[in-house]
Amino acid sequence: MNTPIEDYALISDLETAAMVGRDGSIDWLCLPRFDSPACMAAMLGTEDNGFWRIAPVSRLAGASCASRSYRPDTLVLESRWETPTGAVQVTDFMPPRTQLPCVVRVVEGLWGAVTMRSELRLRFHQGRVVPWIQVGENCTVAVAGPDAVWLNTEGLERELEGGNSTVHDFTVRAGRRMTLTFVWAPSYVSEPPAPLSVPAETVLKETSDFWRRWTGQCRYEGPWRDAVVRSLITLKALTYAPTGGVVAAPTTSLPGSIGGVRNWDHRFCWLRDSTLTLSCLLRSGYRNEATAWLGWLVRAIAGEPADLQTVYGVGGQRQLPETEAPWLSGYEGSRPVRFGNSAVTQFQLDVYGEVLDTLLLSLRAGIPMPGHVWNLVEVMMGHLRRHWREPDQGLWQVRGPARQFVHSKVMVWVAADRALRMGELLGRNGSSDGWRVMRDEVHRQVCREGWNARRGSFVQSYGSSALDASALLIPRLGFLPVDDDRVRGTVAAMRELMHGGFVRRYAHNGQGVHGVDGLRGSEGTFVACSLWYADALAQTGNLEAAREVFERVLAIRSDIGLLSEQWDPDTGRQLGNTPQAFSHIALVETAFLLSEPQPRGA
Repeated sequence: MNTPIEDYALISDLETAAMVGRDGSIDWLCLPRFDSPACMAAMLGTEDNGFWRIAPVSRLAGASCASRSYRPDTLVLESRWETPTGAVQVTDFMPPRTQLPCVVRVVEGLWGAVTMRSELRLRFHQGRVVPWIQVGENCTVAVAGPDAVWLNTEGLERELEGGNSTVHDFTVRAGRRMTLTFVWAPSYVSEPPAPLSVPAETVLKETSDFWRRWTGQCRYEGPWRDAVVRSLITLKALTYAPTGGVVAAPTTSLPGSIGGVRNWDHRFCWLRDSTLTLSCLLRSGYRNEATAWLGWLVRAIAGEPADLQTVYGVGGQRQLPETEAPWLSGYEGSRPVRFGNSAVTQFQLDVYGEVLDTLLLSLRAGIPMPGHVWNLVEVMMGHLRRHWREPDQGLWQVRGPARQFVHSKVMVWVAADRALRMGELLGRNGSSDGWRVMRDEVHRQVCREGWNARRGSFVQSYGSSALDASALLIPRLGFLPVDDDRVRGTVAAMRELMHGGFVRRYAHNGQGVHGVDGLRGSEGTFVACSLWYADALAQTGNLEAAREVFERVLAIRSDIGLLSEQWDPDTGRQLGNTPQAFSHIALVETAFLLSEPQPRGA
């Protein structure tokens, strides 16, 4: 059995991330970037696919630490281990990147004496290439192709015979510390990298100070501050600092259902997240990060509007070829394991609305924008006017047939509406008449074709009776006011998508091939959709029910405050890639909404 998804903690250097289990094992790490090949991939297979565990020798057989937590307002993880002979604390962190990526693990004796074991088994190129290992006097070097890893071994008592692993046992007594530093470098580097020589106390203090300074900027002062701050730290940790791009998650192929096929690579940046990401950062006080995210967005979408993709790489790259990894058995047998994402080839109308909504929000916030942005708006709108009537793959990037998704058409309306508003702010109204006609036509069509009078709700696609949680966004987007009977009817109808107190994206029968997404089986409830439901309840005046839903989501966070993409109420387990930016962004937005005074009669 693989480690439960909720048992993984995140550490990050703002360019990549490692996932650390309660058993002291790092089971997932891609170097040197989020989207690089993994050198530890036990999360998606077995220990033969790479891991690095530090734990007491007496607690190696599937044991977990006694307790763990992040240092307040930081991404520094502290795990306490207790044994019959003593107790230790293991502190795991990645210093914010200045040169080369490194993982620092400090073992400190609390009382008595504990014999610890460090076992490092590297498997480069997505968990399958065994490196050549050279053992030196104070460090061990592992090399495979373009990659090299240096592990300091100074002060360790002895190295054990470990086959294709590097194994060290060492004893830590009360008041003593032992530090193991792991550094990645290009394989042509022949000298020990500089991070190996920096004292652990120095780099730990610098890392803790960095995170505390950053969290000190947070503007949220409501009743859920701890949850909001943890979510914001997670969002920052998923940011690729050189470009400002925010990955959806640092992992791939963690399943939407155990043993299922809904296993996707989320180590990339989605345009669907753009407006919510910007709004979350701005209202929380992180203008620099919001500006960096906008910069990434504008660079990534440069080019022909017909080539606008749903997802891009952290550097803005367009080619993300999807492949499968048959050498990995998958998380608890969930196969295939995928690297890359073929959603880049899909046609999605909603991304035009997301981009233009983001640009308007940036303009109103006073974020400087390149001079060519208005030209970009005009070109995008010209393309959209020619193609908005076509079916698409929708917000959820379904792999079934293209459809006339209601949310996609609502986002076409958003695109036209935001373009008109930008024109008013900038004094550019040359195309406004045509855009206004388009906006009104789309609105009439959605209200006619997307509304199901029998259900009393907006539905998933034209002519369908199926519900979709994306309809909960209609009032937030301004398509209809919150006091409109159709909005209230839609919110009420969403109870049908509830399962165990949480909201599914859309209904699944759990058998055969799903008619919408073209895939077998079902999936868990969606964390973000449950939070959208809380928002919609609050906006339509049911504040008490909204708070109940929000508290329910808070209760399914892991012991260290992390959320994955999905939740299975039947098994009480997190599902999907983790931690999921979409979930944490939605949490912050809902916390702000529920902390604001609600208008009377809402």
